Amino acid sequence: MNTLIKHIHSLVDLACRSVLYLTLSVTFVILSVNVALRYAAGSSLAWASELPELLFPWMIMSGVVLAAQHGSHIAVVILTQRLGASRRWVLAMGSVLVAFLYTYLAWQAYPLMEISADERSPIMGVPGSVTVLCLMLGFVLLALVTLSQIPSLLNPSAADPTDSDTNTLIGADA
Repeated sequence: MNTLIKHIHSLVDLACRSVLYLTLSVTFVILSVNVALRYAAGSSLAWASELPELLFPWMIMSGVVLAAQHGSHIAVVILTQRLGASRRWVLAMGSVLVAFLYTYLAWQAYPLMEISADERSPIMGVPGSVTVLCLMLGFVLLALVTLSQIPSLLNPSAADPTDSDTNTLIGADA
């Protein structure tokens, strides 16, 4: 089971880092070229402002998933620190609730994909469903990451789940 969880985390990490680096690099290059063209030629590429807008949600959502996976979100642990030994179960149940909510958000995004597919960006003609797909995939990955962290929450030999130095658990995140 631990091997499967490690493989899932590695795959999610690789996918999100790839999307993050690709979108950040493409956005930087496009904006840099567009600024250079404005100064050198007095004009710019028409699509150069639209593509970063389309890439931005992918960049942000991949960063959110990575932050959740590595415990980099802000955690409010004042309540769970006072619970003692039962905190692991409370955090695990909280993780189940959070995963359910992420799954619900992904489910609710699906009909929006169909609706937004008719809307197209003005210059490039990219359907609006691309952005909704980004959110839907992000919510699914967040649910997957949250659920995969529950076994380490329930393992008493693991580090304290409310310790901010070792906290890699989205269930404790706010």
